[in-house]
Order: sequence, then structure tokens, then C-alpha cells
Amino acid sequence: MRNFMKLFKSLLVAPTTIGLLTPLTVFAGEANLNDISKYSNLEHLDLANAFVNDEPNHNSLLAGGEGLVDDHSHDGGFSETTTASFSVDTVLGSIDGDTTSETTSFDFQFNIGLSTSFTGEDSLDIAIDNGSASLSPMGTKMGFDSGTGLVVDGVTYSFPVGGASMIVGDSTDLSAAFTGACTYSAFTDATPDDCGTGNSMGAGGKGVTAALGYAFDSGFSLAGGLTSGASEILGDEADAFGLNAAYSADSYGVALAYIADDGGTDTDTTTWGLNGYYTFDLASLSVGYETQETGGTDSSGYFVGLSFPEVGPGSVNIAAATTGLFADSATETLIYEASYSYPINDGMTITPGVFIEEVDGGDDLTGVAVKTSFSF
Repeated sequence: MRNFMKLFKSLLVAPTTIGLLTPLTVFAGEANLNDISKYSNLEHLDLANAFVNDEPNHNSLLAGGEGLVDDHSHDGGFSETTTASFSVDTVLGSIDGDTTSETTSFDFQFNIGLSTSFTGEDSLDIAIDNGSASLSPMGTKMGFDSGTGLVVDGVTYSFPVGGASMIVGDSTDLSAAFTGACTYSAFTDATPDDCGTGNSMGAGGKGVTAALGYAFDSGFSLAGGLTSGASEILGDEADAFGLNAAYSADSYGVALAYIADDGGTDTDTTTWGLNGYYTFDLASLSVGYETQETGGTDSSGYFVGLSFPEVGPGSVNIAAATTGLFADSATETLIYEASYSYPINDGMTITPGVFIEEVDGGDDLTGVAVKTSFSF
């Protein structure tokens, strides 16, 4: 009966939360969060005290907290279950061979993560992003966010359903519940953290997304998801769906993903992605392979990376990968990268690195950059 009540409380919150997703996304372009950013110089942020209002507020649902069913009183501030995290990434560097970026450039991105729980087992998460108004070619290579103001990048609500984990959200990735098998930490966006399987293992969403994942005690996990640009994701409204299976052990792991996407047209795209890792004494080897079929045309790409977790005070990552998915008749180009990441303290990490990207019919691009990441 107790488990039933927990499930009932989660299902009670879910419809209300889903109903909030679309208005929040529309509101994103007008959001003024300057009152939040002024706390950026604090090492620890306690929202329960930082946003206390002298006027009482009895809306327990919007304020968060476990008093959704049992306690209808509220002191006017955020509950103790609400947390916030902030991060700032900067990159200073230049790219030789690109006539628009041979000068040294500087880019930044700013991210806020807000999280609260209503029942103690669920989580409502909001991602807010900002970045340089106009990214340089180096900022683009690093995959930085850009914009002229803070933008709500995603609103996601997760809650348990039996032994599984359910995720619903707006601007939420189709692969939100997927489990990958990759230990490599990427330096550039061309060799992403999902080991070159960004179209499958890291598939994005089209608007409203629902995903479900289940992890077995044996190390196996299964997941699936639906996404649509419309307000409905079931039946004919679903624009894409995906499936994922993974297995992980102490020193190795493997994951497989399948994505079917109609692209909003009559041309369907199907994508298969496979990645895995093996950890030995000195390093960890990560590999990835992805194949895609669109309108009868097949293309593929691959990734190989080595991670050395203990080199002096930091870690070394070296990788080679295709710059995208290439058909058999196309000229394949590669990107190579190497980086060294070391923490200055608990809240600051510096990563110098270099990459070489082949260009079909042109000179190779050589980039040298220093990325600095702050978290607080």
C-alpha cells in the first residue's frame, strides 16, 4: 500500500508538471534572471535562504517540497529540497588555416541548473543557458552555447514508475533515459562525450519528450523514448522514437541504440549507434560506431579514444574520429585531438588542448586553445 501511495503521488504531480512545460518554454525568451546571477560569487548557494520573501506564500506545489500532500504550510521561500548549480566555461584560442579565425578569440557560456523534489523520489529540473552573443569559429568547435540573454534550455520532470524511471519534458533529449558506454572526456564538440554516436546514443528532442528506463541488478539496462514537435507524442504525432540496451561491468561496458525519425517529411531516417569501453591498468579505451540510412543512402562514422586518468595532477585524453557520417562514395575526413585537464581547486578546472581537422579539398585546420571551467 505504501508503494502504491508513492506511485499515486508521483502520478498526481506529473500532469501538473507537464502542463507547466509549454508556458515555461514560451516564457524563456522574456525571462529576467538577474536576481539569480548576482549570487554567482558564492561558493555555496542555499536557495532556502536566498529567496525568502517577507510575505507568506502558501502555494506548496510551486514552491517545491515534500508537503505536496501532507503539509500545506509554507514559509515563503524555496524548500530544502531545492538546489541550484552554476557553471561558466571560457575558451581562449585560435585556429590556423581558417582565414576568419587565425586571430586569437575568446568565448564563454553560462549555465544554471535548478532542481527540486515534490515527493522525495521525483525531480523537476530546469536548465538555463547563456553564452557569447556571436561565437567565434573556436567557440563553435567547442560546442559552446550562444545568445544575447538567458534562455530556458529544457524543463524535465522525472519520477519512478514501479522499478523504472519515467522522464517527461519540453526541449528534453529523446535519449534522456539512455545508458551509454563511454569513458572519454571530449575536448572539442567534434568528438563528443558519447564517443561519436551523437545521432543515436545522444539523440536530441523535437519538443515534447517522454522516456522510460529500467536498470537491472545484473548490470543490464533498457530504455526507450518518444519525441514530437507537436504538443502530443503518442500515435501518429510522434516524430521520432528510440530504443537503447546497455551492459556495464567493473572494467568494461557496451551500449546499443536505435533511432527512427520521420524528420517531419516522407523521408525516414534510421540510425544505429554502438559504443563501448574497456579499462585496464594505465588507461581506458573508448570506441564508437554509428551508421545511418536516409532515403536509401547509407553513411557511417567512427571514434577511438584513450583516457589516462592519472598523469601528474590531471588526466590526458587523446582521440581520432570522423568529422561526421560519410557515404561510401564521399571523401572521409578525420579530426584528431589531445588535451590535458587538471583541477586548480574544487571549483575550477583548466584544460589546454590541440586539434587537427582535415578539410576535403582544403588545408587542414589546426587549433590550439585553453578551456577554463568554473562550477559553484
